[in-house]
Amino acid sequence: MRNGTGRPEVRGIYDRLLARQGHSAWWPGESPFEVCIGAILTQNTAWTNVERALDALRNEGLLSFEAMSAVPAARLAELIRPSGTYQLKARRLRAFLDFLGREYRGRVEAMAGEDPWELRRKLLAVNGIGPETADAIALYAAGRPLFVVDAYTRRVFSRLGWFAGDEAYTEVQRFFMEHLPSEVELFRDYHAQVVRLAKDVCRPVPRCDECVLEPTCVTGRQRPGLEGANE
Repeated sequence: MRNGTGRPEVRGIYDRLLARQGHSAWWPGESPFEVCIGAILTQNTAWTNVERALDALRNEGLLSFEAMSAVPAARLAELIRPSGTYQLKARRLRAFLDFLGREYRGRVEAMAGEDPWELRRKLLAVNGIGPETADAIALYAAGRPLFVVDAYTRRVFSRLGWFAGDEAYTEVQRFFMEHLPSEVELFRDYHAQVVRLAKDVCRPVPRCDECVLEPTCVTGRQRPGLEGANE
């Protein structure tokens, strides 16, 4: 992790992205429950595949705790086939449904009253839910202030020279949470801004000439010929 990176710089990155890109509404979902399902389905696949699976569930009227809990396991797996590894993800959805029913009576909204770190601890105990998924559920579905770290975060900030790229998830998360106000909307939009930048500009082969962060980016100063990370 780069020495000397402090609060003004961390917030400054967000301010520059916001000025260029505008507010980025994220995470997609018509309800907190749908956000949770999307967070599980997006593991190891592109969001376009998740959208197809969510559309199939929506068309069957299954995007509620009650409806999804009642659907046969084989049918659930078939409906989410577009998201990939669908048998595994069906089991993970079942594990989440069991957890949600047991801990919160099937109401994602009830998570909002939980201490964020206690909620995270509980989510991590659910089969198939790792740190990124747990934090996405906590932040976007439950409205608890936990910063989400994903592959895009690592790509962008490694190229900026802030991280080596092999730091533990908790180390990267702690860095952002220590240098930003603990605000749900800020954490949401900061993550969304980084996702948007990584998809549109800071791609595997980056478009540095189009990047608002290029003047302070280590990678931008070392062009041309970078081979980027995987999507």
